[in-house]
Amino acid sequence: MTYLTIIFRAVFLYIVILLIFRLMGRREIGELSILDLVVFLMIGEMAVVAIEQHTDPLLHSLIPMFTLVIIQLTLAHFSLKSVRFREMVEGKPEIIIDKGKINEKAMKRQRYNFHDLLLQLREKDIRYIEEVEYAILEPSGSLSIMKKDENGKSGTFTLPLILDGVVQYEHLKMINQTEQWLKQELKRRGYKQINRISFCSFDNGQFFIDEKDQ
Repeated sequence: MTYLTIIFRAVFLYIVILLIFRLMGRREIGELSILDLVVFLMIGEMAVVAIEQHTDPLLHSLIPMFTLVIIQLTLAHFSLKSVRFREMVEGKPEIIIDKGKINEKAMKRQRYNFHDLLLQLREKDIRYIEEVEYAILEPSGSLSIMKKDENGKSGTFTLPLILDGVVQYEHLKMINQTEQWLKQELKRRGYKQINRISFCSFDNGQFFIDEKDQ
């Protein structure tokens, strides 16, 4: 009977964890946020304890597991609504190589060393650092690479100027523009309220603007 109980618990908890992961949304393993990772680890540990301690009621494990899910979904909701909250909890992308130049200050902020950089460049089939125009360390820890073009010329990548109705001043500074310039350009295009814009970027002289759903 003991073995049957353990088998039943293992199968039941397997189904429960699958359900929990579905509730938490589709994310690749390499793209898990810190919130996701912490919750996944704790739920996995609780499932192991529930299987090993088969004499304890299953509710003793299920209640804290679903409590964690509710907490994670609540925090994820706040992350969607607030850029600042998302950056505070999950972090934000850091430009490690900017226009072909290594940003050592950014590396120090992220406690990211040259060994890490070279390792991740090799994983992206980059043999020489001089091939790279931009390297961005994502909040998940993965490194996004943008190569120079075939002629070795510099390129650009999408920098959001507005996210969820909030002006990204750091990105404006990176393109040598001001909030006043942004407001004037938006007004020319018929957008008067920044808080009504969910996403705005400026690339190669062209604006991309997406308003919030009604």
